[in-house]
Amino acid sequence: MGLHVRRVVTGHDENGRARVVSDGAMTNILVKRPGYESSVIWSTDVVPCDNGGAPDGNTDVGQTAPNGAVFRVVHYEPGVAPRMHRTDSLDFAIVISGAIDMELDDGVVVHLTAGDVVVQRGTIHNWINRGSEPCVIAFVLIDAKPVTAGGKVLNAVG
Repeated sequence: MGLHVRRVVTGHDENGRARVVSDGAMTNILVKRPGYESSVIWSTDVVPCDNGGAPDGNTDVGQTAPNGAVFRVVHYEPGVAPRMHRTDSLDFAIVISGAIDMELDDGVVVHLTAGDVVVQRGTIHNWINRGSEPCVIAFVLIDAKPVTAGGKVLNAVG
């Protein structure tokens, strides 16, 4: 297992002062295909969310959270199995370490390295690690309406 994420969650005490409510390693590591590991760090099923609510966000969600948001960290090994897909979400991706190629369905490939960010707006894409080192990306996915292009609705696939 290559993905290790420490999550620190803050909250408030009864006097309204900030405090750490949890601090520990994520244990919900999912392996969905060869070379891919992910962990949902936090999710909410409503936006705006309630910061006074439960001290632990739901970490058992699908690709996206209807009417909400998902924060996920993914570890891509070199040669990770391909997965062309589209989500019904607005995705913010931050490459934390390593390098990866984002391939779009029109054949365009964008090479990304640590520190690069992507705003993914419902397009079909694939993440390909052609390097020799793992790549770790943090994703925030916010529920969105399906894209409409040329009068055609482009629903989530893959």
